[in-house]
Amino acid sequence: MRRMGQADVRGRVVRTGRKPGRTAERRTGRGSGATGRAGVLGALALGVTALAATALAAPGAVAAPAPVVAPGTGAGSGSGALSGVGWDLKDTGTDARFRGLAAVSRSTAWAAGSRGTVLRTADGGRSWRDVSPPGAAGLEFRDVEAFDGRRAVVLAIGEGEASRVYRTADGGATWTEAFRNPDPRAFYDCMTFFDRRHGLAVSDPVDGRYRMLSTADGGRSWKVLPDRGMPAAQDGEAAFAASGQCLVSAGPRDVWLATGGAARARVLHSADRGLTWRVTDAPIPAGDPARGVFGLAFRDRAHGLAVGGDYRPGQPSPTASAVTGDGGRTWRPSARPAPAYRSGVAWLPHSRALALAVGPTGTDLTTDAGRTWRTVDGGSYDTVDCARDLGCWAAGEKGRVARLEPR
Repeated sequence: MRRMGQADVRGRVVRTGRKPGRTAERRTGRGSGATGRAGVLGALALGVTALAATALAAPGAVAAPAPVVAPGTGAGSGSGALSGVGWDLKDTGTDARFRGLAAVSRSTAWAAGSRGTVLRTADGGRSWRDVSPPGAAGLEFRDVEAFDGRRAVVLAIGEGEASRVYRTADGGATWTEAFRNPDPRAFYDCMTFFDRRHGLAVSDPVDGRYRMLSTADGGRSWKVLPDRGMPAAQDGEAAFAASGQCLVSAGPRDVWLATGGAARARVLHSADRGLTWRVTDAPIPAGDPARGVFGLAFRDRAHGLAVGGDYRPGQPSPTASAVTGDGGRTWRPSARPAPAYRSGVAWLPHSRALALAVGPTGTDLTTDAGRTWRTVDGGSYDTVDCARDLGCWAAGEKGRVARLEPR
């Protein structure tokens, strides 16, 4: 098998035309409320605790949907509320679909999506700055990894030169095109960072093996890794660019890749930043290009969650979630799985048992580390991410971005 060369790919700087101190604001008309930061965090923590208690007390219960509420009116997610906490929709002022999401904190988040759109908030979603890279309107951004409110890396998907990586160090005022895929056979799907310098991006198989792109300088430059340690792909196998979670990491060296579209859904694991891999079958249905594992989340190098199913509307996904306790060496189906296709999943901070999974038909909660799930909200989201200060965000179609709030 021919291996790609490892030439360092440097980028060029492009400017957005916006000064860092100015913002094209789209306000929701409400902020975080009068409660101080400590009070909000305390209320949110109590709400999460109440949510867990409610779920444990009534494990078979499903939250009834609430009346639809327009985004920005401040009355819930528009299709249901969690007990004790709930999704609060933020008015982003766009109808772009956001499959890329990075939660920096309760106040700061980045969203990346269709038509080359990148938004950033620094005030909890009260206002959003359009920081889209210039000339990117024809691109589809599917992943964003942010180190803070100023430094972020976004990934555009597509065949050949449509797959690109951009980087900003000034909150989106200027962008550097750090990588443009020169190989028409490659199609990059997702990326992840181990720390502020080291990261990976994955392409669908080229010459029968997944291709890994590596950075050691925070996304400024990228090189293709050797593929000799990568297992052969199945016929028709690929990664899904559905939520920015087909490639995830935990700790300084461990990384996992979710796959589908082939005879078996699989999860690949590397303990050396992508140089060598082992592969394990996942108990999520596959056997069709629309089925497989779509999203992963690891709270440490041992405990992980997998979600997926069949993304086609109306198609059943009877086993849409799975769990591992040994770093992905083995996976077992959830005893009560997510009830429908789910594309995004995230652990709630500072918890060994609580996690959220999202998809077009709702949000599910687990209170037992993925063994059982119940639907707690009916709103449509594609991806979810949580910061350590309990800043949990979800994003999806029609410009939907929401933050988890105490009720």
